[in-house]
Amino acid sequence: MFEYSHSNIDKIAVHRVGNPSNGDELILSQALLDISDTRLEELLMRFFLAPFNTPEYYSFTFSNDDFKLNPLFHFAAQVFDEAIDFHAQSINIAKLLYDCSSHPHIKSGDLFVVYFSGITFEGNFTDAIGIFKSENKQAFLKVQEQGRDFALHYEDGINIDKLDKGCLIFNVERENGFKICIVDKANKNHEALFWKEDFLHIKSCNDDYHRTKEFLNIAKNFVSQKMSDEYDVSKTDQIDLLNRSVDYFKKNESFNKEEFEEEVFKDKNLIKSFQSFDEEYREKHELEAADSFEISVQAVKKQARIFKSVLKLDKNFHVYIHGNRDLIEQGTDESGRKFYKIYYNEES
Repeated sequence: MFEYSHSNIDKIAVHRVGNPSNGDELILSQALLDISDTRLEELLMRFFLAPFNTPEYYSFTFSNDDFKLNPLFHFAAQVFDEAIDFHAQSINIAKLLYDCSSHPHIKSGDLFVVYFSGITFEGNFTDAIGIFKSENKQAFLKVQEQGRDFALHYEDGINIDKLDKGCLIFNVERENGFKICIVDKANKNHEALFWKEDFLHIKSCNDDYHRTKEFLNIAKNFVSQKMSDEYDVSKTDQIDLLNRSVDYFKKNESFNKEEFEEEVFKDKNLIKSFQSFDEEYREKHELEAADSFEISVQAVKKQARIFKSVLKLDKNFHVYIHGNRDLIEQGTDESGRKFYKIYYNEES
């Protein structure tokens, strides 16, 4: 993860990027912003950088997987090399975003292009280019003193704790398309993907974080979807397999695919089915095979949140299953009513 306590904002430009399909304009500024006010810079640093709290990195790509064809890669490289005026390059970035914003659901917003210096990335100081878009305005109350009375006004502005879209391009690994991290608070529908896919054109880095995240996601999809199609498996058995999958990643520092399969799935036919699903999934989503890697603790924490260990029984009960599968039994009584029997030592 990067660290920015000793970094500075060297340059910042802002433009208004509308949606061309809605008749909105692209309004370009004529000069850089003045941020000589120390308090203003502190607030901007918080607004721009605080949302990046996950060490999930990407790199530029483009058609034929050639990042050198990506215009943003060239814009960033020229800025880092001081080969072109920063404000002029921010205009090029604004024009590119405007051209990508034609879907009717894409909102207009303020685009900030920022140059950061002194960011610590993997133990070394480097520079970074930030591209941020603020789409949503919020009302703020302002109390003004007028003699011995007060007046209350409101203003529409940007909430510095709610960045809508962001991208940080670090001046490292240029030969691989730079290291990049993103923020996108939009809904996960098709038109919302324009930031990551249509504008930035980025792909996941093949690092331990993404290998951990991808494998846990594959295991989850197999247990939750594929298994029920091939096997007569109960919900409790599915939850047990999901718990065992996460537990493997929590208790080990490194991953071994064969060891994982034996420990989690155990049954040879189930392992064979998982291997087939894993291969098909990776081919469909263009993911590299990964039979061993160092486990990312941060990725495990993030993915564990989507592993549901809740057994929902009609609308009456939610049973949380976290441990020994043998302590819960399923059955049907003489009248045909389904039931679960749960064993325990203590209650709290």
